[in-house]
Amino acid sequence: MKIQWSPVALDRASECAAYIAVDKPAAAEVWIHELFDYVGLLASTPYMGRVVPELNNARYREMLFGNYRIIYRIKDEHIEILTIRGVRQILASEKFD
Repeated sequence: MKIQWSPVALDRASECAAYIAVDKPAAAEVWIHELFDYVGLLASTPYMGRVVPELNNARYREMLFGNYRIIYRIKDEHIEILTIRGVRQILASEKFD
């Protein structure tokens, strides 16, 4: 299957790499290459990620990549990478009683 990145996902990847580059520019470059390599695995195994719990729809899935969630949608002819979210972003947005 073909992998298609949404503009939002590309922006998020760039923001994450820029954040990493503040302290370690070389690590940011490695992170980007590893991210794209990891997402590339979806071309042959689109169901490798788990269903996004909040959506409970088998077409919307996520993969964990370090401290990041890669959220994607499986379509008939391709896979669309929708966004990348930091795990800390998720935890910070949730309220615990």
